[in-house]
Amino acid sequence: MEMVTLTIDGQKVQVPKGTTVLEAARKLGIKIPTLCFLKGINEIGACRMCVVEVKGARNLQASCVYPVSEGMEVLTNTPRVRESRKTTLELLLSDHNLECPTCVRNLNCELQKLSEELGIKSIRYQGEKHKPKYDDFSPSIVRDTSKCILCRRCVSACHKIQGVGVISPNHRGFNTMVAPVFDKSLSEVACVNCGQCILVCPVGALKEKDDTDRVWQALADPEKHVIVQIAPAVRVSLGEEFGLGRGAIVTKKIPAALRRMGFDRVFDTDFTADLTIMEEGNEFLERLNHGGKLPLITSCSPGWIKFCEHYYPEFLENLSTCKSPQQMFGAVAKTYYAEKMGIDPSKIFVVSVMPCTAKKYEAQRPEMRASGYQDVDVVLTTREIARMLKEAGIDLALMPDEEFDEPLGISTGAGAIFGATGGVMEAALRTVYEVVTGKELERIDFTEVRGVEGIKEATIEIDGLKVNVAVAHGLSNAKKVLDRVKNGEANYHFIEIMCCPGGCVGGGGQPILNADERMELDYREVRGNAIYEVDRNMPLRKSHENPVVQQLYKEFLGHPLSEKSHELLHTHYTKRPLYPES
Repeated sequence: MEMVTLTIDGQKVQVPKGTTVLEAARKLGIKIPTLCFLKGINEIGACRMCVVEVKGARNLQASCVYPVSEGMEVLTNTPRVRESRKTTLELLLSDHNLECPTCVRNLNCELQKLSEELGIKSIRYQGEKHKPKYDDFSPSIVRDTSKCILCRRCVSACHKIQGVGVISPNHRGFNTMVAPVFDKSLSEVACVNCGQCILVCPVGALKEKDDTDRVWQALADPEKHVIVQIAPAVRVSLGEEFGLGRGAIVTKKIPAALRRMGFDRVFDTDFTADLTIMEEGNEFLERLNHGGKLPLITSCSPGWIKFCEHYYPEFLENLSTCKSPQQMFGAVAKTYYAEKMGIDPSKIFVVSVMPCTAKKYEAQRPEMRASGYQDVDVVLTTREIARMLKEAGIDLALMPDEEFDEPLGISTGAGAIFGATGGVMEAALRTVYEVVTGKELERIDFTEVRGVEGIKEATIEIDGLKVNVAVAHGLSNAKKVLDRVKNGEANYHFIEIMCCPGGCVGGGGQPILNADERMELDYREVRGNAIYEVDRNMPLRKSHENPVVQQLYKEFLGHPLSEKSHELLHTHYTKRPLYPES
């Protein structure tokens, strides 16, 4: 590897050829401010906050895109550089909605943080402001252009990470606006509601649709029996909002906190993740043994489902007909649980705490009413439940350890690993192997499908049959896998697809990290490793061993894929236009 030596602020550093000045400076511990920059995602030098002086160059250079060269001399902290950065920042602020105390990103805003670091005390430029647009018609994502700084990070996430590309810079100059085509609402285009745009936004221009008031109202209503379910990935991310560190496992603190908020019962989505495996595993065997449509593709990620409906409708028959664990929970809660507890299902209010913004959309789908009622009433993201806890004066870090309520709080390690990419596949393989062979697995961990690689492939032998499986996370990787199947380049039996990078641990409703934090470590891998630690510490690690799932079939459903199961736990999909009509 060819190395280059240069000097930054009087310090010599040696870095590989092709390195940017920004990266070289960070190697020396020199911090250069950025706004638009996201390593590997958005490296366009658009915001001009990272400018530096380079000896011999007439103009200041954007360090995030400027490559090093042998003998280069760089200055990052001259009066000219500081004045340029301050002027740029003041111009951004002059056209920014400065409602900081009431903004959802208050104290977690990169623009706000940079203003403090650069010592901005006033704004010298009081010119015209662009005409803002507030788009809250999507069930999942709100877009507020009065706070947009045109960094284009959301555009890169939508185009590069997800391969969806429904937002772009529209118009020119001062009138430039990041929006869907023809300035339509996100609800009017083929947005999949994944929320990856929210995770990369440095300000409050993109946020989740806030449903906290609806939950507060339900909790205050004595006529309602309010129950809450917690998704697998939330137990390794919610602690981050309370200073407990990346990937902290707070499984037993969550029930204590939510009981103090006023929920009547605190249940675990892992329970219906186990139920999903029972249905999906048997569905796979049914297709495999009786000539059904293969490859079977998982259906628990609602962003992926909507993506498939818009962009790959030819694969709709390949999708598992199983509802997601969230929706199975709602259906079971308003039928089996209601009957068992003697509660009128119309009085049951189901709240989901999910790492996902697309779950808000999923809960509103008209198919999700098999119980006779909307299966799930409200979906909260990890960020929303954190805000509610703080509003109630509840510090998760100080909570004692408590268990989930029964009966819908009993789960296995297989249900827990749904939160990481490859987890659904591994959970299914644990059960399918033992159902087919009648033997206990010697090696329960299918490490072949673990890890943060975008696409993983493996061949698993089950009683002499070689089963080809694939796992993809992030929709741009899903496209690669589906195109290979379409072109006859791959022969899979079973595919797991998760909409978000890393799976649910990287969901669009998870805690937001700033650009520097995203560079420090792969937070999705850290959270994923915590999920597997949860699994290792569970007394039961296979879905078919969950005693309450067994009881549910015995008392209510009959058996996997029964008529009752199909009525409550399965669904259908809809081909959607790529360019929806207004």
